[in-house]
Amino acid sequence: MSKLAIFGGKKIRYKKFPAYNTIGKEEIELVNKVLKSGILSDFVAKYGEKFYGGKYVKELEELWCKKLNVKYAVSMNSATSCLIAAAGAIGLEPGDEVIISPWTMSATATSILVFNAIPVFADIQDDIFNLEPAEIEKKINERTKAIFVTHLLGHPAQITKIMELAKKYKLKVVEDTAQSPFAKCYGKFAGTFGDVGIFSLNFHKHIHTGEGGIAVTNDSQIYEKLLLIRNHGENAVTSRELSDITNILGFNFRMTEIQAAIGICQLKKFNFLQKQRIENIEYLNEKIKQLDGIIPAITYKNYTHSYYVHPFKYDEDKIGIHRDKFISAVRAELSPTEFREYQGPLLFTGYVRPLYNLKVYQQKLLYGSKGCPFTCKYSKKNIDYNKMKCEVAERLQNNEFFYHEIFKPPMTKRDLDDVAKAFYKVYENISELKK
Repeated sequence: MSKLAIFGGKKIRYKKFPAYNTIGKEEIELVNKVLKSGILSDFVAKYGEKFYGGKYVKELEELWCKKLNVKYAVSMNSATSCLIAAAGAIGLEPGDEVIISPWTMSATATSILVFNAIPVFADIQDDIFNLEPAEIEKKINERTKAIFVTHLLGHPAQITKIMELAKKYKLKVVEDTAQSPFAKCYGKFAGTFGDVGIFSLNFHKHIHTGEGGIAVTNDSQIYEKLLLIRNHGENAVTSRELSDITNILGFNFRMTEIQAAIGICQLKKFNFLQKQRIENIEYLNEKIKQLDGIIPAITYKNYTHSYYVHPFKYDEDKIGIHRDKFISAVRAELSPTEFREYQGPLLFTGYVRPLYNLKVYQQKLLYGSKGCPFTCKYSKKNIDYNKMKCEVAERLQNNEFFYHEIFKPPMTKRDLDDVAKAFYKVYENISELKK
């Protein structure tokens, strides 16, 4: 047995892992074309032809509709902006309750708060890490207006069951598909089941424009609201002769022509990039499967996984030491990734602390110092986030879940072999760690 690096031994790998970079000559050529035109953005905050954006914004939206087989797509400057616009477009009112996962990016929840509605956290499944339908139903009451579903880490939630609940209780559904683009459930794309689907083009997503997002819908009225919230809708409601002007705030969520041009090129290469991801993960799973207690994430039958990251569960009873000690030892054996050196090896324990632990919920302070929207007169129920506890999410976060990003193209099998070797080395030296 060789000495573990965490105790001063030689590491498995010293060379940095290659960076994940999806930008190629196609993006450079099209962006240069945009730059030479001088039209870097082509929006005007007034109703008319330019209210909808420029040539490349429109082309990206059309391609996205075609890819997902949806009627409408609205590009924005971030997925966060899309979530906010979706919350307004479905008609959230002050005091409405929205059921959401505690294990998601904070913006999924804060988008609800923008319209003075209240997030209510329901527990998750311990195999695919998404909202548990049975837990959702426990939280539904007369104040519940919507469900915000996060398709986390690449695997879609049980969206067909969630849509059954939504139909039963007459609830709106927003799908946060930022981490699971083009993953499928029974042959249909995640993000196209509910009233609105959100996709991210943030720099660390599958394909990206630096920052950016796309909202999709098949509902013409929701589409109208998304357009208005994106682009200073208060200036356009008179010209469009709208009868319902609720939630039309003066936001600027517009995407630039440069972002859209990059997005057009990126969308065309998604299938190729995704194929590489899946091949790498399948190779690594095959390498690591002999380690009892290190359990790669499953994929449900009739689902596909787009693998935002490579998730695992950890069984302390079988391995004999706590997850954090084991993963710290594996990290010590590996090198960082180029351009992300500040993070060390891209191998992490837990995902996020359940969101109800954030101070904004614990102290119920958001708008001013009076407790709005949590304690305003429209919030008829005083939710105590201090007593809220989602047991599965807590257990996964504290003890069982870990993930890594050391698999993305252009990673080679030799690179992946080093990742596997690090796990095996630590596994074979468990007695040293136990001391």
